[in-house]
This record gives sequence, C-alpha cells and structure tokens, in this order.
Amino acid sequence: MKIFYAVQATGNGHISRAMSLLPYLQQYGEVDIFLSGNNSHLQLDAPVKYRSKGVSLFYNNCGGLDYWKIAKGLNLFRIQREIRELPVEEYDVIINDFDFITSAACARKKIPSIHFGHQASFQSKKTPRPESTDFAGEWILKNFVKASHHVGLHFKRYDLNIFTPVIKKEILEADPADHGYITVYLPSCSDLHIYKLLSPLSGFRFRVFSKDSHSPYSVDNISYLPVTKELFNDALIHCSGIITGAGFETPAEALYLGKRVLVTPIRGQYEQCCNAAALQQLGVSVFSQSDNHFSELFLQWIHSPVPDRSGNANNIQDCLEYLFSLTEKNWDWVPA
Repeated sequence: MKIFYAVQATGNGHISRAMSLLPYLQQYGEVDIFLSGNNSHLQLDAPVKYRSKGVSLFYNNCGGLDYWKIAKGLNLFRIQREIRELPVEEYDVIINDFDFITSAACARKKIPSIHFGHQASFQSKKTPRPESTDFAGEWILKNFVKASHHVGLHFKRYDLNIFTPVIKKEILEADPADHGYITVYLPSCSDLHIYKLLSPLSGFRFRVFSKDSHSPYSVDNISYLPVTKELFNDALIHCSGIITGAGFETPAEALYLGKRVLVTPIRGQYEQCCNAAALQQLGVSVFSQSDNHFSELFLQWIHSPVPDRSGNANNIQDCLEYLFSLTEKNWDWVPA
C-alpha cells in the first residue's frame, strides 16, 4: 500500500505528531511525506519526498497574527501549480493533517482523502467552542481542508470519530518530577515581551523556550533556551508548571504528566480560543496577554493544587485501525 501523508509545518505540533505516528503508518505500507509550511521550529526526523511553503501563519512579537506577513507569504501562482502537480493520484491512501494544497489537489483530481488531526475534530458540533463564535474562524476550521472522512484528535473523545491526543514516546515513558522552575513556551511572543510579562515575578525561576535564541542565555531569574526536542521534553517533565499558548499538543502532554498548565490563546486565532474553552472545562487556567493582572493570576495558579496525572493518551494502533477501516468503504471525493 502506498500512503501519502501531508503534514502541516505551521507550528510544531503537527511535526511532533507525525514523528510519533510514522513508525505505525509504515506498518501499513510505504509512506511518502509532504511537508507544507515553513515556520516550524522543529525538524521532521524522517525523509520528506515533497515540500512546499504551503499556506503558513506568522505572528508579531506580542502574540497576535501578523496578517501582513501572512499575505506576503502567499503566492497564488505557486499554490495553483503545486495543486496541479501534486501526484495524489499515485497513492492508495491520502492522510491529510490540515494542508490546503493536498485537499485542493484531491478535489481537482477527484481522489478521496482522510483529514486526520486536531483540526479535524472541529467538524463535530460536540467539540467545545467559546461563548462568542467567530464565524470567519469557524468557517476556516470547517472548510480549509475538505475530505471524504474526518478523524479528529482532542483532549477528550467528544464524538465517535474523535480520539485522545497522540503523546510522544519520551513523554509516555517519563517519570515526572518537580525541580522548582516554570517552563514557558510562547512561540508567538518575542523574548522582550515575555521578559516584561515575567520580570515582576522575581521570586520564581523560569525556563523560556525562545523563537529568537540559538544559544542559551539568562536575564535575572529567566533562562532563555533554543527550541530543541530534547531540551523541551526535559524542561516539561521536570517543571512545576508550564505557561504556553492554547495549542493542542503541548497542553495535552502537560496534562498527561500531571503538570499545572496556564494557557493564553493567540489573538485572532479562533482554534486556540476553542482549545482554551475545552481546557477551561478540564480545570486549566486561561489568561489574556492584554490582561494587566497577570502577576496576580500567576500567584493564584502556582499555589493551586497540583492536578492528578489523568491525561489520556491515544492508543495509536486502535486509532489507525479505525482510520484505515474507512478506506475499505465506498467513499467519494469531496470538492474543496
């Protein structure tokens, strides 16, 4: 069986998940990877057959979307050419982790596909949403990727086709401990912005994973570290708690380890607002970066009880058995 696996490279979560899934996918057949996007801080430790700049999101230094940089990165002629030339018709199974080009190529050539990943969970109305609906954001979540079937991942099994998070091996096998520091991972923020946020909390130690730093350095009680898989895993396993964006993979791993989690949704990113709503239901604290009372919220959070190690990990084998069972049915292509 020939498998086409499209991986979105906007952010690190998709790549982290792909590295965990790949050995299992290879048990089903030959896997060719299409990496789409160009602003992840992690490298995919696997051969990539096809690459594209894709449709990537970029952020300003204060944690919001940089719409001008996003627009500059779009090249409609390139995107149209890649849609025409992507050879999806040569594969038996198309698995798409939130890539528009693959979705459009399948629609153009009338090839069925499976949308697999966190964003696929939002096809279900049972997935948590914030009280205030962003209609444009909702439309993007449901229409950016069209597919014949959707297999979602989320913090809980909100629907029959939604599975719990894929937790990487290093976290699954970890022995978590508290070494008395706070890990911070806010890749949409500059080092200076994070310093202004944390500097009033001089009685605490922070390890900040920086999008700007290629080597470690420290300012006062804050240590800045480059984003590497090994450093980040160690910092997450041994921290007192983590401050991070309202993404999916990092909060899921922290919950699995039984860590305190404090999240902030990226301004203008509706998916993260949805994640924040789901996390609040699980007892996770949420803050806005425009909130002038961060220090007060932080002190309440850090002195709250440590949560149980109760996060659920995905049974990857069962999840993929469900996914591949869909290919045995009579299914039609869906126009994007």
